[in-house]
Amino acid sequence: MNGVAVLIPVALLLGLLGLAAFFWAARGGQFEDLDGAALRILIDDDDKPEGPAN
Repeated sequence: MNGVAVLIPVALLLGLLGLAAFFWAARGGQFEDLDGAALRILIDDDDKPEGPAN
């Protein structure tokens, strides 16, 4: 029974931390461009001329 008394508050705290991290990321614009990364993989970089190597 002592284990349950420790694990329930720990689980609630971790859940609240995850929820706070989600809202922080959403407010910071992390989820603004969901299609950009999916479409960026389709761009063919072989057609671009290469510049001087650094």
